[in-house]
Amino acid sequence: MRALGISGSPRREGNTEFITNHALRAIAEEGIETELVSLAGLTIGHCTGCYDCQKQRRCTIDDDLATVYEKMVAADCIILATPVYFSAPTSLVKAFMDRTGMVARSSDKAFKGKVGGPLVVGRRGGLNSTFAQMNYWFQILEFYMTGASYWNIAFGRNKGEVAQDQEGLDTAWSFGKNLAHLMKTTRAR
Repeated sequence: MRALGISGSPRREGNTEFITNHALRAIAEEGIETELVSLAGLTIGHCTGCYDCQKQRRCTIDDDLATVYEKMVAADCIILATPVYFSAPTSLVKAFMDRTGMVARSSDKAFKGKVGGPLVVGRRGGLNSTFAQMNYWFQILEFYMTGASYWNIAFGRNKGEVAQDQEGLDTAWSFGKNLAHLMKTTRAR
């Protein structure tokens, strides 16, 4: 089994990457292989609504999306994490969700039956609305989802601040453990 954590922050080694790694460590502790991918520095354009993916079963925009998408298809579990930008995921994450979602739906529901869920980091406001928006993506793509000890959110603005949010850390850890359990349960059938 393999869990893939995707950090959607445009900044490397910040709070989003930190909390994603924290959840992945909880999963790895259960004997599951993990990998972190950062979208920082990648070129991922916005969906153009061309619908070529319905015929080609892949996105025809030539950028960095295909490599990450293939990792998603190979994974049993996907965590998608974002910082909050104006009460929403970053534009990078939104473009990523739009394009991977369209390709997955056009490719025999490529994510159906995978385990996954969102992680959200923010300074103060907009965390729950961002969390809800990302939940919709996981739900429409037919992921199996789990809860945690709280909503999958953590507080932090400046680099490293999320490490001071003990409840956020506990929630991300609980989320990782629950994902591992769900992976083992769904794969055992």
